[in-house]
Amino acid sequence: MSACSIISGIDKKLLHPYFIPMATEPRRRIFIEIIFAVTIFLTIGAGIAIGLMFAATKNIKNTEAIGEYKPALPSQILDRKGRLITELFSEEKRDMISIDRLPKHLIYALITREDQSFFEHKGFDLRGLTRAVINNFLGRYHSGGSTITQQVAGRLYDDRSDISYRRKIRELWWAVQLERSLTKNQILEIYLNNEYFGHNVYGIDAASQFYFGHSAEDITLAESVMLVIQLSSPARHSPINHPEFAKSIQSVILQQMVELGYATQEEADLSFYDFWESWDYTRSNISSAYFENESKAPYFAEYVRIQLEEMLYGALDVNRDGFIVHTTLDLDYQKIADDLMTKGLHKINATYQAGVNNRMDYVNDTFVPLVDLLALTFNLDDIRVAGTKQKKEAMDVYKKMINPTLNILSMLFSDEEINFLTDIAYSKEVQQSRKTTVEGALITLENDTGRILAMVGGSEFKTKKYNRAVQAKVMPGSAFKPLYYSAAISSRKFTPATLIYDSPVVFWNDDGTPYIPLNYMGEWKGPVRLRRALAHSMNVPSLQVLDGVGFDAVIDRASKLLGITDPEEIASTFPRRYPLGLGIIGIAPIQMARAFATFPNQGREVVPIAISYIEDRNGNIILEPEKELRALQKKKGSEARILPPADAYIMVDLLQSVVEYGTLMRRRINIGGFDGMPMAGKTGTTQNWSDAWTVGFSPYMTTAVWFGFDIHGASLGINQTGATAAGPVWAEYMKKVHASLPPKEFERPGQGITEVEVCSVTGLLPTADCDEGTFTEIFLTGTEPRRFCDYHSFQKDRDQKLVEKLKNSLLLENFSIEELELPELDSDLFSDFSSDSYIPDQYPLFSEEGNPLLD
Repeated sequence: MSACSIISGIDKKLLHPYFIPMATEPRRRIFIEIIFAVTIFLTIGAGIAIGLMFAATKNIKNTEAIGEYKPALPSQILDRKGRLITELFSEEKRDMISIDRLPKHLIYALITREDQSFFEHKGFDLRGLTRAVINNFLGRYHSGGSTITQQVAGRLYDDRSDISYRRKIRELWWAVQLERSLTKNQILEIYLNNEYFGHNVYGIDAASQFYFGHSAEDITLAESVMLVIQLSSPARHSPINHPEFAKSIQSVILQQMVELGYATQEEADLSFYDFWESWDYTRSNISSAYFENESKAPYFAEYVRIQLEEMLYGALDVNRDGFIVHTTLDLDYQKIADDLMTKGLHKINATYQAGVNNRMDYVNDTFVPLVDLLALTFNLDDIRVAGTKQKKEAMDVYKKMINPTLNILSMLFSDEEINFLTDIAYSKEVQQSRKTTVEGALITLENDTGRILAMVGGSEFKTKKYNRAVQAKVMPGSAFKPLYYSAAISSRKFTPATLIYDSPVVFWNDDGTPYIPLNYMGEWKGPVRLRRALAHSMNVPSLQVLDGVGFDAVIDRASKLLGITDPEEIASTFPRRYPLGLGIIGIAPIQMARAFATFPNQGREVVPIAISYIEDRNGNIILEPEKELRALQKKKGSEARILPPADAYIMVDLLQSVVEYGTLMRRRINIGGFDGMPMAGKTGTTQNWSDAWTVGFSPYMTTAVWFGFDIHGASLGINQTGATAAGPVWAEYMKKVHASLPPKEFERPGQGITEVEVCSVTGLLPTADCDEGTFTEIFLTGTEPRRFCDYHSFQKDRDQKLVEKLKNSLLLENFSIEELELPELDSDLFSDFSSDSYIPDQYPLFSEEGNPLLD
């Protein structure tokens, strides 16, 4: 789709009502609105207006005395123990710029969006005021109807937190006075240098530096539009937080500029295309005033700041009004998380680079000479690789030494061609870095409250503001399996003791395409109990579980656990194909943490929350987000429970096996255990070893750890899996943060759970012949096995019959069974030993030769 079709196809309803060109409205309607407005103002507001204007101008010369003066104070973000995390401020960082240095298309974009009659009116727009009065009177869209001049007047001489007609009239009077005293350009300069553009940035030049990495002097047409749309709602229109929504608004305003004659269609289309072609969806490339502020938890503080903008946007300014923001973070946990993630990222990157170098050395030594020989022998110049190493070395020299020098020269001599070339080189280097640098994220939630206790969003916040803990959509791999295993337990078709067959098998998708999964390193275990299959992350048994439960139940359970409620998002997130069972979807670490935290929270939903309450500068509580969340959850009642307590406890118990003898066993052993604190979790590794996960919990909290690449495609290497890369960080972190907490057991429901001793091989009720051991398994009451195991008695009976047969045929009187290596069981003699086992027809107990497939 071309940029032109994108822009012209946007619904014009996205525009603010007063952005519709005046030329499109009938003269008659304008006349009626004027008459209506005049009538209202004359009959209702005339007397009040006169009195207020005299009162407001009693001391015109001393404008600063109007209203109570409140000095700007930074807002403080505190952790849950009242310790300072960081401060939010902005005044000292505002960059002033003369309007003479700004391009005309920026001014045109501004008046198109904010005040189309700016150069014609004398401080106020009667049509805009009329529209605002009509809308307010009819209870429709609440627009202020303020011109740019009125907004400047309100900021300088009035209290814009007063949402009333009284304030509007005062603001109107001051707007008229400004128009008399200042030129239009002076008013625009004041406006552009003082307005808020989101992300803690004030002023057009600082905003351009933050969003685009260059001065507003060099701003493009599309960039100009992107900045001016921030003025109405920076939290909603941010291209960083909501790129698609910002894109749609931007395209509409560009089309409006075309219709008003401020730009040609070609200019608008090309600028729009270039903007999004080069936009970095993962981070901004220049730090803002806020990001230069030292923070003890920068990713978390930025996460909180974005939420504050959405909560307080309007008359309240988080950078000036001195709020005290009480959050859920624990700085002690955060320090541990930062240290371990830094250490882990360094080690994983070193291992990755070593693996890449080893592979390249092998290729250079083994295959390059062979390819070069073939090229010379058969005159195939296209595949010649001689000199590749020299070319790479030359490119490295250019990037590290020549390109920076050229960049400086291009700025000194304003050479756009050289600057273009250097930008390309830098861009390629950045893109390559995102493909080959391992990043990571960690997030910890309190199980019963959802409070965020620690958050790490990546390696370098000052250069990469992309918060992977909440923004990254990465594949969870096998860490996704517990989500649909819980649906299997709830279906009562499966129990922890259910036998499932692990061997190569073909699954057929609904569209007729085959899917053939493999286990890690291509190993197969034959019949295994469900508990063991999950503990060792076996792929084929897991997909049989998915197949047995069905896509509907799996997607319904997974979406609820992950907190995905929008039907369209559910449909786009969860493909109805078997790779879904191996976690081939895009999910953020914070979503995985909330999903796993549901299990130790007895099946109740866990909603992550970062802000407990907010005080103003006088200590008055003005907002209580956590209190509001608890009230909402209480109102939801049983709807807030995703799975029954007994089902949740079964999942807790199953995931403890992962730590006890599954893929996390070695991590537990390496750190000397968890000092009596029970732990449960699951590892995850995606295809091509590109993502490594460990998500796990204690009775207190849940932590998700992820390592991978910002741009999917590269491989961490077969030696860096969820267990070996993310597992050590998770295990050491969980041990340290629990060091001061008393050990306690996971809460077990008072009913719905039954313990039964079962055969360790079949999972059925044991008999005296079950000589391979028994153990106690837990079941949902009513799903425990009813049959006794006859597998071992059958084995003994078969052995005895075979011995007798051999004695008779070979005339051996003292022959014993131990002297003979017996063949596998004969299927004709083997009984249906387990009606409780889940082994579909396509996964028989016996091979084609009739041999049983039990290990």
